[in-house]
Amino acid sequence: MAGATALVMLASLCWGLSGGIGGILMADGWDAFVVSFYRGAIGLVFVLGWLAIRPGNSGLANRKLWFWSAIAGLGVAGNFSFYFLSISEGSVAVAATLMYCAPVFVYLLSFALKLESPTPLKWAAIVMVMVGIVLLTRIYDVNAGGVTALGVGAGLLAGLSYAIFIFGFKYAAPHGTPQAILTIAFTALVIILGAFGDSSEIAIALSTPDWPLFVTLGILGAGLSFIFYIIGLNHTAPAVASIVAMVEPVTASLFGVVVLEETLVALQIVGMALILATVTALSVFSGPPAAALPEPEGAGDGEQAD
Repeated sequence: MAGATALVMLASLCWGLSGGIGGILMADGWDAFVVSFYRGAIGLVFVLGWLAIRPGNSGLANRKLWFWSAIAGLGVAGNFSFYFLSISEGSVAVAATLMYCAPVFVYLLSFALKLESPTPLKWAAIVMVMVGIVLLTRIYDVNAGGVTALGVGAGLLAGLSYAIFIFGFKYAAPHGTPQAILTIAFTALVIILGAFGDSSEIAIALSTPDWPLFVTLGILGAGLSFIFYIIGLNHTAPAVASIVAMVEPVTASLFGVVVLEETLVALQIVGMALILATVTALSVFSGPPAAALPEPEGAGDGEQAD
């Protein structure tokens, strides 16, 4: 369905813009954990509304739903936080591209858990992504500057955290609806980041001139985007969704270059292209579990997620 694919594309566009908005907020001095907290907290308001509209068969009485959804919440909390930390220590373009490596981590976790059989093609793709990371981050040039070791590590941890979210969502899906899973996951995120964030900054953020940016970040980065993505994914082939998902790092990179005046050298652009092309091909030709999000059980009939 063209409409479903458009929803996936719109969600990816929102996520790409959220990286740039987060970059502006951190340039204004806001802590990465505080920015991540409000992205998740405002997202929680939206998924609570979704759950209120579609409360049927939520599965909220199921303990397994709570456990796996909490794991998903830990993953999304790490994803948001490490992503913004990577932006603050480097650039939006680098952080977004490193986070796009998440399917590679999904495969590595799948290999470790024996959910997926390693093949020479998959290992070759992983090596290609690693080469792309070296070019993108310029770790071969000690005098390059711009992207710190912390920024590179945080970007990769953002991808790993997203992989954890994928697995948590995957195992929670048979036990409840997507809106129930996201409600628990975002609640866990708010609790975790509320504990790690600067409480004084959290308390005053929405009373400062930057409050419209915080609200916009929450609406685009979590509130509408996750809802659009999951509904759209129910009627979009994983291969198509994987290609469309490239909108996120491309949008984030363009935002960084055009709005935040970030720069990329030629080899970094080559590295970025190598990562995006390899990860997309890996997702398209290998199918699950490299797809960006698993389809919830029973959601294919459109009743749980719509």
